[in-house]
Amino acid sequence: MASVRDGVGVGREWFMMLGSIQMKKILLVAAAASLMSVAACSKSPEAAAVENNADMMADNMDALASNVADMSNTTANPFAEDNAEAVAENIHSAADNVRDAGEDAAHNM
Repeated sequence: MASVRDGVGVGREWFMMLGSIQMKKILLVAAAASLMSVAACSKSPEAAAVENNADMMADNMDALASNVADMSNTTANPFAEDNAEAVAENIHSAADNVRDAGEDAAHNM
């Protein structure tokens, strides 16, 4: 380590101390940000259950819509095919609405 007379040692020590303070500030900000993200993402068990139930119901509705769309391909009647495809699209839209309603209900809990 350099002596205090040449001034280099004092400057180096001051710079090292400044770096330590900056690192502590960075760690403090990182810790605060991680705690805020954890607090923002936490849901009550009831809210998670509502959202999970809505997702499961919507998944079942999507499966039903896929089955209806597959059945539309097996008919020889073009009008019945068009109607079945329209029903499948409506069921998909209803499933999206169920998901949205479940998310809204979970956010309001």
